[in-house]
Amino acid sequence: MKKAVLASAVVAALVSGSSLAATVYSSDGTELKIGGRAEARFNVSDNNESASDSSFKDKSRARVNISGKSELSDGLYGFGKYEAEFTSASTTEFEDGSGNTVKIENESLTNRYYYAGLGTKFGEFSYGKQDSSQVMLTDITDTMATFGADAADAVDGNKDKRENNFLYSGEFDALTVQANYIAANEKDADSFGLAAMYNLGAFDLGAGYVSQKNGNFDDDQINLVAQFSMDAFTVGGLYTMASVADKDYTGYELSAIFKATKQLSLIGVYNYGEFDKAADEEANNFAIEAVYKFNGHIRTYAGYKFEQRDNKDDQLQAGIRYDF
Repeated sequence: MKKAVLASAVVAALVSGSSLAATVYSSDGTELKIGGRAEARFNVSDNNESASDSSFKDKSRARVNISGKSELSDGLYGFGKYEAEFTSASTTEFEDGSGNTVKIENESLTNRYYYAGLGTKFGEFSYGKQDSSQVMLTDITDTMATFGADAADAVDGNKDKRENNFLYSGEFDALTVQANYIAANEKDADSFGLAAMYNLGAFDLGAGYVSQKNGNFDDDQINLVAQFSMDAFTVGGLYTMASVADKDYTGYELSAIFKATKQLSLIGVYNYGEFDKAADEEANNFAIEAVYKFNGHIRTYAGYKFEQRDNKDDQLQAGIRYDF
């Protein structure tokens, strides 16, 4: 794995899927892996309050992923992945025959990823529900288990988990290149993206561009990222410029990680994004977090988000996660 991709993978491991997937089958060039997580977590904020709800909100979830790879010939292989997430998504209220209010938790099963493709010596080609090419850039500052990544995505084609997504990914020494095309089910909603990341030892530099149809508008977004790693410190920054429905958008994210010990990581982020001449910012906050990994399977974390917008309140979020 190239250094640029490895640095991003280490950062993403703090908040993303488990790298502990177990190989349940391996024979004649074909392997199958199964992994996932169980994550009990909660959020406390006045943002959660309503006429019937308190400031406490459960945000627990579980994930299961299955991935496979099969060697077809010298330099050619097939691969695929599926990942599902189970959550308690929302609460429905109604009155029973006695006039009492009854609440029902609506549990939700979401298909996070499903894609398949072919790999060659020139790179990998895949189709399905998968990340856009820009995610390898936005992962530079998407480093927390609790908060963050509030300012990067001005257009939909910049986001992760995009359906109908054709993706190419290639690694050429210190350069990683990705390109994707999203064929939307709706008319005038297709998007195209291109991103590149270059490793310079302790530095990673990246740039990306997204063009997307938005009805009668032609939206676009430019992303610039940089990351520096030295010993226990990793710092990263993202700057983005976009035009959405003829409205100019500017955003930036900053991230700093300090690996205090083998088990303990301390993380801080800042997010700011606004549309030109808008009454309020899209994002304006900073957050801090501590993650303690007992071992390769179980970790606990807590984070606090300091909101700087007048119509938003601070948040506390904490949880414990088991990876398998």
